[in-house]
Amino acid sequence: MARSQNAFNKKEKEKKRQQKRKEKQQKKEERKANPKDSSLDAMMAYVDADGNILDSPPDEDPKKEEIDASSIEIGIPKKSEEDANPERRGRVTFFDTNKGFGFINQDGSQERFFVHQSNLSMPIQEGDKVSFIAKKGMKGMDATDVKVI
Repeated sequence: MARSQNAFNKKEKEKKRQQKRKEKQQKKEERKANPKDSSLDAMMAYVDADGNILDSPPDEDPKKEEIDASSIEIGIPKKSEEDANPERRGRVTFFDTNKGFGFINQDGSQERFFVHQSNLSMPIQEGDKVSFIAKKGMKGMDATDVKVI
């Protein structure tokens, strides 16, 4: 009777596992015998002003600019003149009296504001020059307190 093929394969696999363990142990011993410099300084990389990577810290750059930290604005920017004067001027480009809404284009820019009849001080029509105050609405900027000029 012949030996089972399975037994032969099992022995071969076990030999390969043993060989791998020996190789792994040898590599471990070699690493211990020849330690590489794995300190933090050896791992550091520096970048100079031109974007080149260096192993040592770059020399002080004479072109370096001093920046005054107090001049840096963090947070909300200062109000501009446009924010100081909330009243804007524009022309009514569309107004549907049946539905009670329309749109106003601001003079000097391409901004378009939605206007509803509840925000009117007096009745308006298409083509009227108006003054208004812009406020944030549900879907964008709305014109409120609309007056014909």
